[in-house]
Amino acid sequence: MTRIDDTFARLRAEGRKAFVAYVMAGDPDYETSLGIVKALPGAGVDIIELGMPFTDPMADGPTIQLAGQRALEGGQTLEKTLQIARELRKENDTTPIVMMGYYNPIYSRGVERFLAEARAAGIDGLIVVDLPPEEDEELCLPAQAAGLNFIRLATPTTDDRRLPKVLQNTSGFVYYVSITGITGAAEAQAANVGPEVARIKAQTDLPVIVGFGIRTPETAEAIAGVADGCVVGSAIVAEIAAGKPVSEIAAYVKALADGAHRA
Repeated sequence: MTRIDDTFARLRAEGRKAFVAYVMAGDPDYETSLGIVKALPGAGVDIIELGMPFTDPMADGPTIQLAGQRALEGGQTLEKTLQIARELRKENDTTPIVMMGYYNPIYSRGVERFLAEARAAGIDGLIVVDLPPEEDEELCLPAQAAGLNFIRLATPTTDDRRLPKVLQNTSGFVYYVSITGITGAAEAQAANVGPEVARIKAQTDLPVIVGFGIRTPETAEAIAGVADGCVVGSAIVAEIAAGKPVSEIAAYVKALADGAHRA
């Protein structure tokens, strides 16, 4: 049982849906980013997704691409991203942390070294969007052996022939991408998402969390209502990009979390 498993067990017992928040580590700078991450649990965030800034993202829309650029220009590194997790763990040992990004920084650091450091830093799971199931021996299986959940993305184009392969070594939860396209490109629609979530849940006992295209408490409530929870990323990152203080960002996140928790 990981912190992710424990969190979903608790939420099920409480009859609540999960709210997951994504922020880019090091955006706009290390200290501000750390302050935001530390504020997330108190704002109602059940799981934190910590973005690993990378020079050549593929699935990220302009908002998150720019956040990665700001972080890298500010000197953010994979080591500093792990340090954010270590600092949070000094005061919070229950909120799961999932690192999300691309394989290149992990490969460059070395898989064995990275997994050992991630585990020691209190990381609970990984989402690595450019490693398909055919590459599970690269990182997925070693991560599972190290005690980390490996969370996979399913999309509107993941058909019934492909879905079992996607689910094969997935753990923690399934991340369903609500739209065809990049992050922040369109608004998620519960009427479209609901049948897709049901299709996935027919083939797995894992929770299904829906992300992409959620910007308001109302949409968070609607999407969480047809899934096990929702993820908000670009909308939070946009608040950070606007230069708002941590207190205002936390208040916005709390409104989103309250929406998801009403579902």
